[in-house]
Amino acid sequence: MQIETPHDDAAPAQRAQFLTLLSRSLASDTFARLVLARYRGTEPELLRVIARRLTVRGEPCLSFTYRYKTRDVTRNLPLAGAVAAIDRELGTAFENAHLLTATQDIQLAVSRKGKYSLRIGRAEMVGTAAAGHDREKQHHLSLDRPFLEALGVTDERQRLVPAMARKWKQINKFIEVLDHAYGESALKGNGQPLRVVDFGCGKAYLTFAVHDYLTNTLQLDARVTGVELRGDLVQFCNAAAAQLGMAGLSFEQGDIRSHAATPMDVMIALHACDTATDFAIHAGIRSGASIIMCAPCCHKEIRPQMHTPPLLKPLLQHGIHLGQEAEMLTDGLRALLLQSEGYDAKIFEFVSLEHTSKNKMILAVKRGGPAGREAAGREAVQTQIRQLKDFYGIREQSLEKLLLADRERTTA
Repeated sequence: MQIETPHDDAAPAQRAQFLTLLSRSLASDTFARLVLARYRGTEPELLRVIARRLTVRGEPCLSFTYRYKTRDVTRNLPLAGAVAAIDRELGTAFENAHLLTATQDIQLAVSRKGKYSLRIGRAEMVGTAAAGHDREKQHHLSLDRPFLEALGVTDERQRLVPAMARKWKQINKFIEVLDHAYGESALKGNGQPLRVVDFGCGKAYLTFAVHDYLTNTLQLDARVTGVELRGDLVQFCNAAAAQLGMAGLSFEQGDIRSHAATPMDVMIALHACDTATDFAIHAGIRSGASIIMCAPCCHKEIRPQMHTPPLLKPLLQHGIHLGQEAEMLTDGLRALLLQSEGYDAKIFEFVSLEHTSKNKMILAVKRGGPAGREAAGREAVQTQIRQLKDFYGIREQSLEKLLLADRERTTA
């Protein structure tokens, strides 16, 4: 990759050297972070600008976060345009620039009298491999995002609060899964506003993260709604979103069963207890969601109905095994029912058990295909569902019951 370095014969040597080092770090893929500080321009309340490298729609770019006293504004630029933009700001709008690469810690400062000074030291990072790993993590979220401080994940200096380390890993993993699902879905590149509903959002760590990622990283017009039963959390989250200037993010009081049917593109329901997961999946299917993400828990419906097949009695005589079998059967049926409704569904470990005991995720991405092939596939899956229910003696399952009721209303 070649990055053109802006050249100005009248520029001081220190300034020109800084821009050369910046361009080389981008070209050699060793760039880690750039901070422009000591702002002296005309924009009120602007404190600093933080630039990080990321990839947007397959193109490398720099993401500039303009940090104001009460809000953040993000702008992404291709690498060449980014270097030119930095060149325009140095020494005019900002008096200090701090560049961190894989091997160097570089600081450029300009005094009030216009005198430049450049200091180059050894970076604390060890090698480009560490820097590359760091950039990979930052591709989805970075610790300097303002919502993380508002929710108590980081402190006022954007450092991770030790007690929130597990939550931070969950957030990053979730965004990684969402990013992959979005890339596989028909939503990518359709140019339409993206509607997301997060049921049972709680304090909304993931809801804020989803909005931040979709709007700032992917530069999408995202309308993200968190639904939570506890009114105090709804009030807190709405106040935080307003203070942070996160347009398109809102919170409503309610639950999955009482929430009015609304169009959505992405349906999220993490740790919805027992059949609440079935109601959430049904809401996503009914609304035509392209992506459904669930982390189920408290599998109570299937276990009392299960008749232990004679062959499995030696295994399922142990309560822990019976519970695990009930969970596997419940979520397996849910995945098959999603397949019968035109989704590609998979079940996998969301995060390690060391971070949460509720670590299973059901991910479904709506597929497109000829109507005849879809109908044939549905019949085959429904046969598998009937066979599993017969094998274990299952009389009813909530998601299946909800879908059958939909069909009855349609044919009535």
